[in-house]
Amino acid sequence: MAETTTGEWQALHIHYAANPRPLLIQCVSPLLRELTADGLLAGHFFINYWLEGPHVRLRLRPATAQATDEVLARAERAVGRFLRERPALYEVDSSGFLNEFYNTLFELEFAEDERGDFLAPDGRMRLRPNNSFSREPYEPEYGKYGGPAGVELAEWHFRHSSELVIEAVRDMNLHLRTVRLGTAAQLMMVMAGVFLPDRAELIDYLDRYHAFWHKAFSGTDLIGSDAYDRAYESMGPGLGRRFEAVRTAVGHGGTDRLPGFLSGWARHCHELRSRAAALTTGDGLVFRSWDGTRDERITDPAVSLPLLLSPYMHMTNNRLHVTIRDEAYLSHVLGRALRECAPPAEAGR
Repeated sequence: MAETTTGEWQALHIHYAANPRPLLIQCVSPLLRELTADGLLAGHFFINYWLEGPHVRLRLRPATAQATDEVLARAERAVGRFLRERPALYEVDSSGFLNEFYNTLFELEFAEDERGDFLAPDGRMRLRPNNSFSREPYEPEYGKYGGPAGVELAEWHFRHSSELVIEAVRDMNLHLRTVRLGTAAQLMMVMAGVFLPDRAELIDYLDRYHAFWHKAFSGTDLIGSDAYDRAYESMGPGLGRRFEAVRTAVGHGGTDRLPGFLSGWARHCHELRSRAAALTTGDGLVFRSWDGTRDERITDPAVSLPLLLSPYMHMTNNRLHVTIRDEAYLSHVLGRALRECAPPAEAGR
């Protein structure tokens, strides 16, 4: 009898201290394409991460439990071959800037009693060997995405987000910071505009999103806004008009008027929002409270959608390799642009 039970999620952590573009284009993308074509995958996505050194976390869900061994074996062969043929030449120096950066994140995100498994003998964060990979447990963040049903929806979304980013990495000059930030800004415009169509609510959300990053990383050099307003002055009016045009398109069924990849992204975001709202009004989504002390069941989409928008948007930026500093910058300038650019209906009053 053929097995029909979907396999459990598997995770490979690929430590590659270099721009992940070659890894994504030459290894991950063809691997996913081949596994999917052979009917072996039910889901996949990736994220970039810094713990124990820069690495890509590749998540794979076998189509059946029986396919798990083959999926992992083929993935490990592909990754091992890539690392031998195209190794990252840069090493994270234990006394260099990047290691200081990662240790700052480590101290901010992990309480002292949570750091033990990741510590080196010198009391700082351990670094995994460059050009190495390992199987690791898959640990979904139920409290962030609304419980098991919310995590399943996030995994569906992450596949689309990952595929979109891989395609963008292949076709666009994302190694250029201006191109990368411009791409991220447009994706943020579309997703935020779909999830929060009310203009005032969206402006308030972007202000809070910006404030969150500043509060989370205050006292470090990871966040800075001295140059934000100077940079905004050179692009503000054009950015505001662009944001209004995007909001109008996504709010009135005109997604086909959006250029290129934004049109498909807008359709996906509408479906994502619809699914999230349906889950919320159905059995509800269960989030962990901000102070981590309790679970909260949310049944109102007006509450759940902003909660979900933040990690959804952040993880797409993560895949694009947008830094925390730049994400704070983008939310600041997008909020200001929207605030200062009156919509067409108001401009003549």
